Formats: sequence, structure tokens, C-alpha cells
Amino acid sequence: MPLLTVHLPAGYTPNQKSELLQQSSQAVTDAIGAPQSSIRITLQEHSAENTIVAGQIGAPHLLYIVYLIAGRTVELKSALIAALDKAATSSLGLSSDEVRVMIQDVPKSDMGMAGGISALAAGR
Repeated sequence: MPLLTVHLPAGYTPNQKSELLQQSSQAVTDAIGAPQSSIRITLQEHSAENTIVAGQIGAPHLLYIVYLIAGRTVELKSALIAALDKAATSSLGLSSDEVRVMIQDVPKSDMGMAGGISALAAGR
């Protein structure tokens, strides 16, 4: 059950944000084989004046924070990072230098699933 939070400065059009969400969701499926029904993505916009990148207030950037059930290989995680980078650059026109991806592995006992049980109890 991949959970993603996408942080970016405000100012992108609704179409750009929709494209980012759709491409990001597809990137997760393509890179790690997660079914679309299990992917959750939340977009969080921040006022440009409330962000700083490399010493520049309001500089273009995007940060993905990705929570995954622990157990995926380094290769799959690398593929996910590359796929999300491509989704951000193609949908928003950012450069790869402006995109960051942080992956957090969550133990199966600490990830809740449908029905109010852990991934461990669900046999994931």
C-alpha cells in the first residue's frame, strides 16, 4: 500500500496538478508493481514565500515522501525514484535537480490496512 505525500510551491494550474497526480500514480505501478487500487497520493501546496531551496526563497522544487511496506529491494526503490522524477519533470516542467524523493520503509506491523488490521495480520 504505497502512500505518497507530494510537497510543492503553489502556483501550478489544476491541469498540471492533475497530470502530476496521474503520472505519479502510474509511476508507482510501473516501478514497483503496486496495483492502482492500493496507491494513495496527497498533494500539499505551500506558499512560495514559505519555502527555501538552496538559499532561494520560493525556488521551484518538488518533494515526494513515499511510505512503503518494508521489504522492497534497492533496485525497486531506485526504479521508483527514477519514475517519480520523470513524472514530476514531465508534468510540471521541473528539472531533475529540483525534484527529491524520500522513501520510508514501514514495518508490516505498523501499516494499517482495510478492515483495521495491520499488513502483517493481513499476510502482506
